Amino acid sequence: MMKNLRWHYFIKDILTYTPLLKMVLWLVSMWLLFSTAIYFSEQDEAGSHITSLATALYWGVAAFSTAGIADTPRSPLSMLIGGVWIVLGSGIFFGTIVATITTYFSRPLHRPVRQIVDTIEYNLEQLGELSVEELDLLKKTVDSLILHMEQLKQAENAVGD
Repeated sequence: MMKNLRWHYFIKDILTYTPLLKMVLWLVSMWLLFSTAIYFSEQDEAGSHITSLATALYWGVAAFSTAGIADTPRSPLSMLIGGVWIVLGSGIFFGTIVATITTYFSRPLHRPVRQIVDTIEYNLEQLGELSVEELDLLKKTVDSLILHMEQLKQAENAVGD
């Protein structure tokens, strides 16, 4: 149960405190825009393998992911569009990964409250290894936390009335 809850908080933290959602939306928007532009610029080009919007969408993913399996556009305009997309798409894609990881791991530096929760969770996992004195200190800390929470709830109720 505790591990399941941790995954929930992990996902919530990533979605709340990192640029992942914004960057994925930005990447998808740019992918749709550039793939559509490639499709229309290749539409009348002889020998082009990009003959449908679905093929253009596939080309867009293959191009920015640097998989190296995207068909080469034929027209000069398509090559320009494709080159710009590869640079922008790759930058957004890999930048999103780096920004998300960096932000996630630096967040405890900016959120001391999360450090408190992490410390409590860690201590709860180590209960079998704690001494009586450490357990007593943990009990006093938790009792203080409960008292503080009850005072906050009473203050909220007083304001709400």
